[in-house]
Amino acid sequence: MNVSIDVAWKSLNKHDEELCGDKVEILKTEDSDIVILADGMGSGVKANILATMASKILGTMFLKGEPIEEAVETLASTLPVCKVRNVSYSTFSILQIFHSGDAYLVEFDNPGCIFVRNKQLVKIPENIREISGRKIREYRFSVQPDDCFVLMSDGTIYAGVGELLNFGWTWESMAEYTLKCVRETKSAARIAALLSQACDDLYQQRPGDDTTVAVTRVIERQIVNIFTGPPEKKADDERLMRDFMRMDGKKVVCGGTTSHIAAACLKRDMTNNDDGTKEVPPTSNIRGLDLVTEGVLTMSYAYKLLKRFDTGDIDGDFFEALDGGNGGARLARLLLEECTELNLFVGKANNQANYDENPMFDISIRKNLVIQLKATMESLGKQVTIQYY
Repeated sequence: MNVSIDVAWKSLNKHDEELCGDKVEILKTEDSDIVILADGMGSGVKANILATMASKILGTMFLKGEPIEEAVETLASTLPVCKVRNVSYSTFSILQIFHSGDAYLVEFDNPGCIFVRNKQLVKIPENIREISGRKIREYRFSVQPDDCFVLMSDGTIYAGVGELLNFGWTWESMAEYTLKCVRETKSAARIAALLSQACDDLYQQRPGDDTTVAVTRVIERQIVNIFTGPPEKKADDERLMRDFMRMDGKKVVCGGTTSHIAAACLKRDMTNNDDGTKEVPPTSNIRGLDLVTEGVLTMSYAYKLLKRFDTGDIDGDFFEALDGGNGGARLARLLLEECTELNLFVGKANNQANYDENPMFDISIRKNLVIQLKATMESLGKQVTIQYY
């Protein structure tokens, strides 16, 4: 078995705090994917520093293959001590899923991981160990495609306490709602958004604690390839298309001139659709390609949706836009919900067609858009490569 993960997370800052005291890190090794959720003690700047230090220390040591004992002892000796409580720690959860299907989960003082398999809640057999005076919950097991895991900070189970609920949202309530979300959608992004929104609603949009959910779905690799912009040299059209079509995964072409290059090289007809809007030009069809769109306007629209999700600016209007039928929404959905690896094939030519429509257009516009798209996709836990022609 060769599995990968679809991962998404959402954080709510404690009310009136500019920084979140929770930190999520996604790391990749040659044979595994690692998700780390650290919750710094307290809130605000101090908690943010503690969580960031903890996640970096844990991530660095895990990448080096150090045992959990070493990681915990390093945390205990490195993090500053609270003068009030006389403790020095950040709670954490670490989920490591190997491409072989083996998995390792370790938790310290965070709420337990929620595990859903075959649309049922599953209990993972745990092993409790004491390291440096701290009780650590440790699990080793095997995963299957479509398994879903939710790591969370304790803000999730405090949601609603003293307001809508007497004792907050319990772990059991969180687990049952997770099960409902998993039955409605397979997307880690939507599950994370739904769980986070539920917590925010229970807090009545005034979170009493930093609140983070990190959702991991076990999936097969989902590769998306995007070709945008004509090559710098016309002679490279055929070479670029050979490289592009040779890749595994879905194929997307973005750009008017680019789509004509694709059709010519593939020796296939191109037909146009009637799905354009005021913001996004219509898409086209070329046999063998999964999506054919206009270039900069469509990619900009998709990028704005991805950026909104990455920054937590999600509500009913966001998902209504994401579910739209235009090319920009379709591209954003593909990249957000059906992509673990993105390969960008970017032509460096100054496109005369763009100049004719907008004399101010410059190749740097496309280049900057591609760089921003790469940064946002990586922030969302995706693996991105760029090849220029």
